[in-house]
Amino acid sequence: MSSNISAGRLLIALIKKDIRVYSRNMIYLFLMVLGLAFFVAIYWLVPDQVEEDITFAITPPLATLISEGKETLLEHGVPEYMLEEIEEVEAAFKEEEGFLLVEVENEDILKKVIGRELDVYKTDQDQIIIHDPGGDKEIPAGASKIVPDIGMSFPSSFLSDTVLGHEKPTVTVFADAAVPEEIRGAMEALIREMAYQLAGKDLPVEMPDEETIILGQDRIGDQISMRAKMRPLIAFFILMMETFSLASLISNEVLQRTVTALLVTPVRTWHFLMAKTLFGTALAMGQAVIVLILVGAFSATNWLLLLVIVLLGSLLFTAVAMLVGASGKDFIGQLMYSMLFLIPLMIPSFAVLFPGTVATWVNLLPTYPIVRLLHDVTIYGIHWLDSINLMIYAALWTLAIYGAGLFVLKRKVAAL
Repeated sequence: MSSNISAGRLLIALIKKDIRVYSRNMIYLFLMVLGLAFFVAIYWLVPDQVEEDITFAITPPLATLISEGKETLLEHGVPEYMLEEIEEVEAAFKEEEGFLLVEVENEDILKKVIGRELDVYKTDQDQIIIHDPGGDKEIPAGASKIVPDIGMSFPSSFLSDTVLGHEKPTVTVFADAAVPEEIRGAMEALIREMAYQLAGKDLPVEMPDEETIILGQDRIGDQISMRAKMRPLIAFFILMMETFSLASLISNEVLQRTVTALLVTPVRTWHFLMAKTLFGTALAMGQAVIVLILVGAFSATNWLLLLVIVLLGSLLFTAVAMLVGASGKDFIGQLMYSMLFLIPLMIPSFAVLFPGTVATWVNLLPTYPIVRLLHDVTIYGIHWLDSINLMIYAALWTLAIYGAGLFVLKRKVAAL
């Protein structure tokens, strides 16, 4: 039977039908609004500042440690002019970039500070206050709370033993269980460096120039905050969540044989498939764009590139939804297939949030180029030339999954 109805009018009619069906499903509408509000709220609640200093506590205070050491050294006949260099150690230790020093009187207080039994505050005059939360003493006005990452207990003879070389002094390091291993290693290296300096010896290694050590962009003083890292991930999760709703819509139309009823009209299979592609892509992309606007991701230089990346991500997850929707035989089956696909596709988002913790094979997953592009464009501000390889990679994965989804869905429709 021939028809004079154009393909464009048929597609518009099918998309209108999908919009009506979607708008009548109050569960998906509620979850869509809730998801948008939740992710935007999470973004603005996440801290926007990065604490770059390593805060550590020591006992005894440096002044006490150095004065007692000097007395012992004088008793052993060390000339007083040689001790002038030792006085410079205290100033250098306190002014070391990237470290915030908290001095406490004894080891018992040190343990309580590291164990969070005592709080530490820093006043506007850079004075350190130890505060007992259960005591009657009030917190000084305007003081900010600081949390020492690690504590070091020096023996009173550390200075003299190090300079005279009588024996190797033992420094006890206290650390909370949540302190990363790299910070503990940094503190141990600092103690060794201080011991070599006091003993008047050079470190037993040759350090290269600073330009040789730092690879890529030096981000000291310009660390990426957790809020900034969340910006691309929120857009990614919004795209991913639409897989559930579109897959459910497709699955219901297949199971309820709505598609069979449509095919007795001038609508053809490719009309049905194209309408689902356009509707799913527009739905996912629209929500992602709204979220990116609300979190301030767009700028005058990146808006077009970011829109293209979001379009690629929307097409990718629409393809996944078509594949999942055609595979499930009921709601539970469709849900299981969705989880089967989406859990592996979530892994690249953790690789971006926690770099260095995920294996290199994650780079092969279909969603990796999308997450990487969203991350690099919104955080580092990369441009088209730097993005082209990942965009091609994402487009190839999108075409492959879209082709598989069309094949499975077309066979499913033909078998009805």
